[in-house]
Order: sequence, then structure tokens, then C-alpha cells
Amino acid sequence: MDLKDLYRDVILDHNKRPRNFGVLAVPPAYEARGANPLCGDTLRVWVQLEADRVADVKFEGKGCAISVASASLMTEAAIGRTLAEVQAQFDRVHHVLTHHDAALDPALGKLAALAGVRDFPARVKCASL
Repeated sequence: MDLKDLYRDVILDHNKRPRNFGVLAVPPAYEARGANPLCGDTLRVWVQLEADRVADVKFEGKGCAISVASASLMTEAAIGRTLAEVQAQFDRVHHVLTHHDAALDPALGKLAALAGVRDFPARVKCASL
């Protein structure tokens, strides 16, 4: 199986069966909304903390396969990490998305599946929403 095929399969799986989709059962420590007016993607994310670590994260919204898969992958990657680790992971993903020649850092894990988006600059906003 080609690496691009594997990445496509990860995106499709997370779009069809998004992880952590829904609303938190307890009041969130953080809430964020994002929208991509170019294609109509809208997402809302809630984060629950225990000390400085992400204890739980949920999201809701609608959008293209890339935006839903990206949110799903992000929630999986964020749980259990500190806020600083989440920010560092976002920075790594954003660098890969916006620099066509950026090497894939093994620390990206499943988030590396989003790297294929960099071949389509109009879709970078979908992946980083």
C-alpha cells in the first residue's frame, strides 16, 4: 500500500467515524469556534482540563472530509497532553501543512495523514481549522 493511500484511508475513516464527536458532559475550560467561509466548514471544540492536561475534548460541526477528519485526529492527539504539548503539536502540523518541502516528523503520529493537504493550498484551511 502506498503511503498516500494509507493517509487517504486515515482521513476517510476519521470522516466517516469521527472520534470524540459530541458535547462535553461537564462545563469546558475552553471553547473555540472556527469557520472556513470558502467552503462552509464550521466547527466548535470544547476542552476539559485536569491541572494543565487535556482530560477530554469534544467537537461538533459540519464540513468537508478534511475538516472533520482533522478535528477528529486532533482530539485524539490532544487527550492526555499538556497545553504546551498541544500547542507544539499544532505548530508541527501547521508547519507541515504550509511548507511543501517539510519533512514529516515522527512525532506527528496519525496527524501526518494531513500532510497530503499541502498539495492543495485551498484545503490547508480545512485541515487547520
